[in-house]
Amino acid sequence: MTSPTEPSQTPQPTQPSQSSETQPLKIAYSPCPNDTFVFDAWAHGRIPGAPALDVTFADIDITNGMAERGEFDVLKVSYAVLPYVLDEWALLPCGGALGRGCGPLVLTREAGVDLTGRTVAVPSERSTAYMLFRLWAADTVPGGVGEIVVMPFHEIMPAVRDGKVDAGLVIHEARFTYQNYGLHKLADMGEHWERTTGLPIPLGAIIARRALGEATLGLLAESARASVRAAWDDPEASRAYVMEHAQEMDAAVADQHIGLYVNEFTADLGEDGYAAVRGLLTRAAAEGLVPALAPGALDFP
Repeated sequence: MTSPTEPSQTPQPTQPSQSSETQPLKIAYSPCPNDTFVFDAWAHGRIPGAPALDVTFADIDITNGMAERGEFDVLKVSYAVLPYVLDEWALLPCGGALGRGCGPLVLTREAGVDLTGRTVAVPSERSTAYMLFRLWAADTVPGGVGEIVVMPFHEIMPAVRDGKVDAGLVIHEARFTYQNYGLHKLADMGEHWERTTGLPIPLGAIIARRALGEATLGLLAESARASVRAAWDDPEASRAYVMEHAQEMDAAVADQHIGLYVNEFTADLGEDGYAAVRGLLTRAAAEGLVPALAPGALDFP
């Protein structure tokens, strides 16, 4: 999941959650409210027995690249990058972002625009949002869209408003704020995905290096799940951490953001979650957007 601001590469101090003799695991996730809400208890040493974390905040484009380069131990990445990295990384069955009614939007200045041959701004060409957009366009824009322009997330809505591009693909809190730019929702990628598949929308995944070993991977999954449950049990405990990194987001919008992206699939992907991930990546591979998944690639050790 992308962030509307430039990523910080400076590790943030955390309280160790186990012996200081153990080297903290290096983790990178976004400063978005759903990630800080999910990882607050773990990052601040409130999960007994959990490995200590050395936290870096980074936009998902950065973490996707880190995964491909084999950097850090645990990363929040886009599901779209999984076909490129699952040889070296394992998908954790919890901690990520899937859901319903939370898909990316295509926005335009005027209502009902035909996107055939039009210029569309996107935050990344290697993201779940872009993958969902291409699958939607394949079904609904027979003539095909025109030029794809990659630009920082926070520049997309102003660019659409000012006529620099014909449409923009947006995510996250833009669902709640695009009207402030006088824009129109042309289509909801999540609605299209859910209508055509009946499955939740896969957005962001938590992955860990397979080289850590099965025991450590199991502990990471347990720690992530415990951190999610701790956040639900005491939402106010994470409030300061969430708002510190929320890029001046209104508290009510941050709460909406958390409510949308932190749900039962965050605690456990479950049968529907795994079916959604397999379905998305299989359809994307059929469209030539990503390599095909190897058998068993999504299985957790």
